[in-house]
Amino acid sequence: MKRSPFLSILSGAALIVAALAGAPAVAESGHHEKKPEVHSWSFAGVFGNYDKAQLRRGFKVYKEVCSTCHSIKMLAFRNLGQPGGPEFSEKEVAELAATYKVKDGPNDSGEYYDRPARPSDRFPPPFANEQAARAAMSGAYPPDMSVLVKARGYGRGFPTFLLDALPGFAYQEHGADYVASLLKGYSEPPHGVTVPEGQFYNAYMPGNRIGMPPPLSDGSVPYDDGAPQTVDQYSKDVTAFLMWVAEPHLETRKHVGQGVFAFLIVFALLLYFTKRRIWSNIAH
Repeated sequence: MKRSPFLSILSGAALIVAALAGAPAVAESGHHEKKPEVHSWSFAGVFGNYDKAQLRRGFKVYKEVCSTCHSIKMLAFRNLGQPGGPEFSEKEVAELAATYKVKDGPNDSGEYYDRPARPSDRFPPPFANEQAARAAMSGAYPPDMSVLVKARGYGRGFPTFLLDALPGFAYQEHGADYVASLLKGYSEPPHGVTVPEGQFYNAYMPGNRIGMPPPLSDGSVPYDDGAPQTVDQYSKDVTAFLMWVAEPHLETRKHVGQGVFAFLIVFALLLYFTKRRIWSNIAH
């Protein structure tokens, strides 16, 4: 049966309204992904900064869980000791780097060789190349996590997306909310939903299907600072660490911005009083 132009226009309008409202896309199975939870992040807002203890915990989760598949090839070991980050000591950074092997060379014989990593080296990837990763992961290719949190996001819908366009009100933690929600969004498929073999149901993944097995479980990563050892805490900690990896100079940027705004306010007041002083005795 031929579809009427009027129904086509209505369907198109409905899609536009759904997009503006931030409605999730409907999957082939008839289900759709949930909108990510809005978390409370220490680095959010104009005056936000990183929680050093959380970054240390997040690095531990990454090292013990995520690093078996995902690389952070843009991060050097020495970055872990820089201000605004986990702020490991020089000794801790050197000891950590020495536990990794990196390729170096060529030597005098023209051959490449493995050596213990130094603080100046970047984190070596878990696989030699993409082909090796796909062969080990049944065809899947785990993405590099260097800027993953900044590369992911979602639409918050009307009217909040209007506020996001205003300086000082912009919500920039969409990617962090999405990653943290995704890590704890695994569950059994709802009744009537079939997930292909080798994939898993995730409430926050587009299409509700993901090739990565559930990476976290309660008690899988021991903490020594008394923080809860739960999937919820792990997901937030590793997401905060990945946010720092993607934007290590966030604190510096915000401090500079605060100084600039303070200068502009003082400058505007000086201009105002100067204008009043000069023109106060001039007849208009």
